[in-house]
Amino acid sequence: MPDEPQTDGRRTADRDFEVDLDDVLEDDEGDEGLFDDLLSGEPIFENKEVLRPSYTPHELPHRKDQINNMATILVAALRGETPSNILIYGKTGTGKTASAKFVSQELEKTSQKYDVPCEVEYINCEVTDTQYRVLAQLANTFIEQNRGFVDDRVEELQDLRNEAESDPGALAAGDADFDSVDAVDDRIEALLQEKSEMEDVPMTGWPTDRVYTRFFEAVDYVERVAVIMLDEIDKLVEKSGDDTLYNLSRMNSELENSRVSIIGISNDLKFTDFLDPRVKSSLGEEEIVFPPYDANQLRDILQHRSDVAFKADALSEDVIPLCAAFAAQEHGDARRALDLLRTAGELAERDQAEGVTEEHVRRAQDKIELDRVVEVVRTLPTQSKLVLYAILLLEDNGVHNVNTGEVYNIYKTLCDELDADVLTQRRVTDLISELDMLGIVNAVVVSKGRYGRTKEISLSVPVDETEAVLEADSRLSDIENVTPFVQARFDN
Repeated sequence: MPDEPQTDGRRTADRDFEVDLDDVLEDDEGDEGLFDDLLSGEPIFENKEVLRPSYTPHELPHRKDQINNMATILVAALRGETPSNILIYGKTGTGKTASAKFVSQELEKTSQKYDVPCEVEYINCEVTDTQYRVLAQLANTFIEQNRGFVDDRVEELQDLRNEAESDPGALAAGDADFDSVDAVDDRIEALLQEKSEMEDVPMTGWPTDRVYTRFFEAVDYVERVAVIMLDEIDKLVEKSGDDTLYNLSRMNSELENSRVSIIGISNDLKFTDFLDPRVKSSLGEEEIVFPPYDANQLRDILQHRSDVAFKADALSEDVIPLCAAFAAQEHGDARRALDLLRTAGELAERDQAEGVTEEHVRRAQDKIELDRVVEVVRTLPTQSKLVLYAILLLEDNGVHNVNTGEVYNIYKTLCDELDADVLTQRRVTDLISELDMLGIVNAVVVSKGRYGRTKEISLSVPVDETEAVLEADSRLSDIENVTPFVQARFDN
């Protein structure tokens, strides 16, 4: 077997050339990597996470009344009583979730300070949107906590047992009156047996009543006040009905050790209209409304966050007022204002600018709007995409303010190309109305005198970007060049 070259006791591959390590290092130092140029500029952000919706600030400007209202309701939990259920309403970006999370954190912190068993469980019903998933997630959370409780209790009892072996009087002095070491052992064994029976709930596969029973047993295992926060609660009701809310709001009458309170958060002020009257009365014991922010309030919020998010003097003086003004036009949405400020900062960093200017804010506004349009168009159903594509083809061929009949003719041609089902003209008219509500097209009903009324339709989104998103759909990419035939018309 030939000798293998050795270097400092390590095996190396056979080479028929020599490498000078110093030359390699010098070459590496002279090379500019992909990210080196991007890292060479001075960072503008100090802590970008402060500008994200998931961040819960230590202080929430202009929400003191709502926070105090929540606190006066939930303080009952610190006395071991059942707090009233709370429904929180308000449009997107009005601080509902941030305020509720802030109060929850303070509640849990105070409960630990006074050694009161109280905890808050948060569920986003836009993600966890069925009764099964909500109950399974809650059950598994409490099962995990119960296992921790058992472990802590077993550890205490083992310490007590060890102490009792040398001092029998320690048993009487303990927090439970055991008459012998054997009794301590029996209790430890019983606890470990209970822990072994704490089986997690699978995310699918069980009957719902079994999941509910497991959740009920888990929450009632020890004495506690459990506050269950259901964000986007209207999405849960929309998909699964009000069974979950009925079960949760009625379970206190059956619980022995624990108490449950519900906080529901919704953007829809009317979602309770669809609830069973019994659920509505028990769920909406307290209601708190979050009004939209005005431009001055948004300015305060942005200033408060920007002090932490950006380095000193990184913002020109007109950046925050402009972000606040743009967001105030969007129904006082603080989330929109924060997104705008963060995106403007990111654009400034990419430009390797010294700071964020008004120009960066305006570019950020265009970018966010375009991103929104792209996401809305991308997630449209196939039939809606075909209707939109028909309108797009007409616009591309110089036909403006098209009517429903013209759109329907092109739509049928596209369906033939794809071998797709052809909807009725009435249904296509409904889809056009939906696109109008989404802000993708502008559909206006106009009178044609004795010829009746029709809808005049025009695009409200950039043509090139919309076309690119539609053609990225695997089904629509099969469409060959379709040139719309449009009947000559006399326009006023």
